[in-house]
Amino acid sequence: MIVSISELFFNRQSTIDNPQASDNMKLIIGSDHAGYAMKEAVKRFLIDRGIDVTDAGADSEASVDYTDFGIKVAREISEGRFERGILICGTGIGMSMVANRFKGVRAALANDLFSVIMSRRHNNSNILVLGGRLIGEELAFKLVEVWLETPFEGGRHQGRLEKMDF
Repeated sequence: MIVSISELFFNRQSTIDNPQASDNMKLIIGSDHAGYAMKEAVKRFLIDRGIDVTDAGADSEASVDYTDFGIKVAREISEGRFERGILICGTGIGMSMVANRFKGVRAALANDLFSVIMSRRHNNSNILVLGGRLIGEELAFKLVEVWLETPFEGGRHQGRLEKMDF
């Protein structure tokens, strides 16, 4: 069955603004210097919606190694201290490469709605990676909202995920 983006996205209601939907939701967010401004904006977006956010850094736009912050967030997810995380760097490529080296991490670089939806439905992504130099804040907010709301379908997809953790 072919499904259009409008069927996947535009015919659904948002639950992220519902306080009960965000009860007990906590996530960890990190960025390098290139993603710092977007990280701060996304963090405010989440906090304003009642989501408990832990900031793993960076703390400014001063040049840093993206690997340090990707490792921090991915380790927290891998070790089960957080269920979900968000990473942001210039393109998202470096952060996703670092994060996916950790067992149990399924980091999805997704700068469009269809990729975000499918990363959750079929891949049960637990880290969303965004390219801070590629997308604007409004799109980032929508991507985060949809990523948080989209459930994992399970079924045939679960067996595929289990093959990843070897």
